[in-house]
Amino acid sequence: MTGADRGYPIVGCLAVVRRIVEGEPRILLVERSVPPGVGKWGFPGGHLELGETIQEAAIRELREETGIVAAPVSILTAFDFIEKDRGLTQRHFALIAVLCDWREGEGAPLEDATRLGWFTLAEAEALDTFPDAAPAMRLALDS
Repeated sequence: MTGADRGYPIVGCLAVVRRIVEGEPRILLVERSVPPGVGKWGFPGGHLELGETIQEAAIRELREETGIVAAPVSILTAFDFIEKDRGLTQRHFALIAVLCDWREGEGAPLEDATRLGWFTLAEAEALDTFPDAAPAMRLALDS
């Protein structure tokens, strides 16, 4: 059952993972292989499960999608992802971005992604990203 079927938004938690690579601060992005946003780059994440905290969900989704281990730092920001068709809302995700510090693992696209990488803000701005990816990256890199 989708959020549109239920009549309310789905809460999603995103892991905005920062890491120093070759002396530069970088953020992990994954290229989506499943809807919504097939082919777009964004943060690993998924649905908040009943009884799970926001930070637990972000860390779990990160591990499931990439195999990377990180430590949650704080809630970074929140935004909406709304898809419409002929003026009707088809999907509505309320997304909560959790700032995380990388701990271990090089990562691989295990679920919901075709590729992943560690990007500077300038590199990410050259990719086909979700609209809120670059602003969230700026916040993460300034934290």
